[in-house]
Amino acid sequence: MLSAPLQRILFGLTDEHVILDPVSGQLLHPEALVAFQRLRRDALDAGFDPRIVSGFRSFERQRTIWNGKAQGHRPVLDSEGLALEISSLQPRDLVMAILRWSALPGASRHHWGTDFDMIDAAALPAGYDVQLTPQEVADDGIFGPFHLWLDQRITASQSYGLFRPFALDRGGVAPERWHLSYAPRARELQELLTIERLQEQLRRCDLALCDTVCEQLEEIYTRFVWVPDHCYPTNMPL
Repeated sequence: MLSAPLQRILFGLTDEHVILDPVSGQLLHPEALVAFQRLRRDALDAGFDPRIVSGFRSFERQRTIWNGKAQGHRPVLDSEGLALEISSLQPRDLVMAILRWSALPGASRHHWGTDFDMIDAAALPAGYDVQLTPQEVADDGIFGPFHLWLDQRITASQSYGLFRPFALDRGGVAPERWHLSYAPRARELQELLTIERLQEQLRRCDLALCDTVCEQLEEIYTRFVWVPDHCYPTNMPL
């Protein structure tokens, strides 16, 4: 049985566990912020300027995004980043398409404050509108040089416990090179996020396609929620 405070943290129902990053104005778990600040210091020395563009995200914020996509008010993208015609999709197919790029409310790692999306502000031309697309973070993309530098840090275990949970396409979430996670605390919270607890939370809220989601929750959990042990760094700070 989870305590009420821990349950609120797990599902993004509170922001009591996060603090403000003074540079970006985003909220992060304190330990994740310390790790990012250390990484940022190293990156500044190398000529980059990492900035967080999305940190803590509440359950309600994630539910708004989800419902907007499910109800046709926001675009739903295919694996190539092109908009789908959702009226032609069956409910299960629509759920899976949304999950390719957007986390299920209650199952977003952003709820924990341990995870964040970032860019290299030093590479931004004036007036550039960041989209967080695969093209931007490709080796030859606008943020490519920064991510090549970061590749070396992560490989050498010099990223202060930060890693990319969605570095590879495992048949679920599309690869997100811009998404970093603070492994020690994220792994602890992931262990608490069971299918049963997630379903109980989803049944409490007004979630579009909720019945379909709950019917497919075991597959969703395996493909889109659970990050396997081998993806976490082997040497993590305590």
